[in-house]
Amino acid sequence: MTDAAGCYDVVVVGGGPSGATAADDLARAGRRVLLLDKAGRIKPCGGAIPPRLVRDFDIPDRIIVARVNAARMIAPSSREVDMPIDGGFVGMVDREHFDEFLRERSAEHGAERATGSFERIEHEAGGTVVVYVGKDGAEARVRTRLVIGADGAKSKVAKQEVPAAAKVPCVFAYHEIVESPADGTGKFDAKRCDVFYQGQHSPDFYSWIFPHGETTSIGTGSAHKGFSLRGSVGALRQATGLAESRTIRREGAPIPMKPAKRWDNGRDVVLAGDAAGVVAPASGEGIYYAMLGGRLAAEAAEACLATGNARALGLARKRFMKAHGRVFWILGIMQYFWYSSDKRREKFVAICEDKDVQRLTWESYMNKELVRRDPMAHVRIFFKDLAHLFGFARA
Repeated sequence: MTDAAGCYDVVVVGGGPSGATAADDLARAGRRVLLLDKAGRIKPCGGAIPPRLVRDFDIPDRIIVARVNAARMIAPSSREVDMPIDGGFVGMVDREHFDEFLRERSAEHGAERATGSFERIEHEAGGTVVVYVGKDGAEARVRTRLVIGADGAKSKVAKQEVPAAAKVPCVFAYHEIVESPADGTGKFDAKRCDVFYQGQHSPDFYSWIFPHGETTSIGTGSAHKGFSLRGSVGALRQATGLAESRTIRREGAPIPMKPAKRWDNGRDVVLAGDAAGVVAPASGEGIYYAMLGGRLAAEAAEACLATGNARALGLARKRFMKAHGRVFWILGIMQYFWYSSDKRREKFVAICEDKDVQRLTWESYMNKELVRRDPMAHVRIFFKDLAHLFGFARA
């Protein structure tokens, strides 16, 4: 890490998928980059990545610890609906190793890595930013032209420089990583993700069991204060026969549920990943959107550095919302409506049994695009949804 005499082009705060991607892209472009990250931090995450992420970000097979070919949706009544993936798979990663792979790759391409905690920013005359970094009780000063804040939900960078982004509503997520049981133990399937839409395990979100090869993530999320996430996961493990599986680690963190309305300070800071609020509502999916947000933040930073025009920092949010804003809007409505009661969750799981719903859901998820072909399938789904809403269809 340089002292006040040196100067980076960009300091990236946060070494998760978003920050590591931003640092990697900028380093490949020839920029002098510092990637600042806390030691030992692992985010609670189901670890699912779609094929488009694997393609767009060149993820090698060795990083994928499992290939899931189906999801099982479990309703409040314990009704189970399987959603097989036709001719494809969802990759599963362990964030402990996946994130470190991304950080190492950025370093191989020229980014400098540093361990420490972001403390604050000061703006110098002439356009230089001073980032204060804490480590082992001491404080270092790092000079840079731009800062990318990728330090997660409730971001300290956002709190100082883009205050509105730090107020995005969050779900708090908690999971336990356990040793995977033998395939076929109870209802455990090493190639299937189980999603529980049951109020007893989450009053406003969902719970999950996601296989990671040798390990499995068992987790839940909720925005309700006072709801015992750890108790919920314990009950889920007991109910599914996983109570005796050895617990390897426990993790919890806030997960934003809405993109922030502004991602930059109009001067020298732009946000990415959870700091910008780019976790998909309803599904809680964040890795792909985090990495895309990191890439777009890097592109905006590069444009700002090349032109000297700080308005270029606004391109990150503009481009993201153009590509995915409609999806986030639809998923937000889904979460608000379908997760509001067990009665509605029961109907939601029933809808998931429909083959048109399954096909369009997987096609959209795998490719990160709304499926526009086959309009009659959308029409059929619309009328089936109405039937469930007004009680004409059996749940």
